[in-house]
Amino acid sequence: MKFTKYHALGNDYLVLDPKDYGQPAPTADQIKTICDRHYGIGSDGILFGPLSSAKAPFSLRVFNPDGSEAEKSGNGLRIFCRYLWDRKLVSDSLFSVETKGGVVQAQILNNGKLVRVDMGMASFRSEDIPVAGPPREVLREQISVGDRTFQFCGATIGNPHCVILLDEVSPTLAKQYGPLLEVHPLFPNRTNVQFVKVLDRKNIRIEIWERGAGYTLASGSSSCASAAIACKLGLCDADITVHMPGGRIEVSMDAAFRIVMTGPVTRVAKGHLSGEMFERLKTN
Repeated sequence: MKFTKYHALGNDYLVLDPKDYGQPAPTADQIKTICDRHYGIGSDGILFGPLSSAKAPFSLRVFNPDGSEAEKSGNGLRIFCRYLWDRKLVSDSLFSVETKGGVVQAQILNNGKLVRVDMGMASFRSEDIPVAGPPREVLREQISVGDRTFQFCGATIGNPHCVILLDEVSPTLAKQYGPLLEVHPLFPNRTNVQFVKVLDRKNIRIEIWERGAGYTLASGSSSCASAAIACKLGLCDADITVHMPGGRIEVSMDAAFRIVMTGPVTRVAKGHLSGEMFERLKTN
């Protein structure tokens, strides 16, 4: 089974091409094993594609390391687009990719090392995210987990986000409260969580707990959701640099909150996965 590994600001994914894989998609147990950093190759997720699509030239499925499937991933999309470029399946012209969270347009820049993705429209509506309760924009609401009560905002750009603005953020904070917020009853499909500090009108810093993956160094969709909330609340302008432990992503949006994300991608390795790693599944 061939694989190609990339990272986007430290958020690493394996690309598995269905033509090389030999079955419809990896099972949840196989995904967990492949992504395990001790028993497998190790990654923050698996990108399964390109697949055929009636809506776009390419289609992509995104799997989290816990075996669940994500609707969309900003970093994953940039990595997948770089993979298409490396395979000479796309040029530096605009092209589109279908995900479970919608069709996006992308463009390769800087000879593949930078990718720009039109992530679509952000929504703050509870029925779109989704967030439990009556239909509404989810802005500055209270949520309690463990020993803390936070003020949060909800957003989606094809996948759910819980955005918490604070005066200070840290990895410790994200690791302590992120897993509790991810599975809070308010979020029927679970949620990604971002802890956000506004630095100035054009810069924010975020710490991320990613649904199905845990603490991550960077996230494209989290960057977009956090920037959209900061702009929606009037705290930032429409062009925002998002600072994360892994690096920076540029996010811009129009008055309707259509979001464009630009960030780097690095190729790490390619090789073959051994089926032997799955033998332990037969005994567990």
